[in-house]
Amino acid sequence: MANRVESSTRHYDERLQLILKASAKIFAEKGFHRTSIRDIARATGMSLAGLYYYVRTKEELLFLIQEQCFMTLLQRWEKTADPQEDVRTRIRRFTENHLGFFLHNVYEMKVMSHEDESLTGEFQDKVRLLKRRYVKILMDLIGELRSRNGDKGMNVRVVTFSLFGMMNWIYTWYHPKRDLALAELIDQMLRIYFFGILRGAEAQEPWFTSTTSKAGKETFSLWQNLP
Repeated sequence: MANRVESSTRHYDERLQLILKASAKIFAEKGFHRTSIRDIARATGMSLAGLYYYVRTKEELLFLIQEQCFMTLLQRWEKTADPQEDVRTRIRRFTENHLGFFLHNVYEMKVMSHEDESLTGEFQDKVRLLKRRYVKILMDLIGELRSRNGDKGMNVRVVTFSLFGMMNWIYTWYHPKRDLALAELIDQMLRIYFFGILRGAEAQEPWFTSTTSKAGKETFSLWQNLP
């Protein structure tokens, strides 16, 4: 009896995984709001009744995709993180974990980036909690780096989301056959992130100095001449 229950549970989990994988592809290609539950049923070769056995709504599918992405990222990080390592090494490991996961799950990466605000209610609350937990890992690493270097001018929030910004949008331009291999991509990205594309001394050059203060109250609003 126990073996039969275990086999049934495994079959259910495997079937749900296939549904989530197919749903991620469709959401990435069509967008969540333009995808119907019938689209997903057709893609999985299931009847609507069969699909509703696994999920109640299309939004639940989106939630399960995002939840699984964050849980996988968190679990992978917990397995590889070593608090004894230099903080810069841990930031590299975080980057390897993040990019490695998403470059092998591009549809899910696109869904995570584009459908960030599509969830509502309890689904939204749960994913936001996971997202905050994940972001805090990198934010704490950057905070540790700032303390170690004694750099009070480093804004932890800006530096954290700058790295996420570099990583999260690569699906819009990255092509494995044309661009760098994953290891080289990570190396290049972290070189830019840590050292910049120019030598640090050039940050003192006149061209680098911000001109924002000279702009005064000048506005860049497209509708600035309207009352």
